[in-house]
Amino acid sequence: MSLLAGYLLTVDEMADLYGFDAEQRAYLAELLKDKNNSLWAAVLYGVRYSEDQIVTVALSQVGNVGGEPYWSWYGFGSRVEWCACFVSWCADQCGYIDTGVVPKYAGCMNGAQWFKDRGQWIDGSAEPVPGMIIFFDWDNKGSSGPQDGQSDHTGIVQKVENGIVYTVEGNSGDSCRVNQYSVGHYEILGYGVPNY
Repeated sequence: MSLLAGYLLTVDEMADLYGFDAEQRAYLAELLKDKNNSLWAAVLYGVRYSEDQIVTVALSQVGNVGGEPYWSWYGFGSRVEWCACFVSWCADQCGYIDTGVVPKYAGCMNGAQWFKDRGQWIDGSAEPVPGMIIFFDWDNKGSSGPQDGQSDHTGIVQKVENGIVYTVEGNSGDSCRVNQYSVGHYEILGYGVPNY
């Protein structure tokens, strides 16, 4: 679906709007088949691995403000700190919660502990790969407090290039956005390593 002048339009409505003929509609249908998801992930988001479905889902949400789809999906009736709800929602869109690959969690500490308990955890000094779940321990003395070894925030690793970890995070300034950190940044607590 696409947003045009405040209206949500389907693919067919967009094709009508742009006057696609039968041949163009057939090409469009072919391009939108699931088998081409990795192609679109590479073209649109720079994701080059087909197993990075969660990254593609997360990137499709960049720009959301307020997190309502994620915290309401989780079951909250009003806004909560929603970074973990966002990661869980993305995992659910891929079927990873039902298959036990990623936990459904609303608290960052619970998500980190789930991975640790299963031996699926690597330290923040490691170089991650796309699709890993990143956990942060902020050094924020005026807000979340000094670093205490507990996770304060979570997101999804998009990619790593030239020593930089690119992430997709919900509730980053109350929106979904792509952020970047140096590999081994001191506020990266560690990574959950899902068995995709």
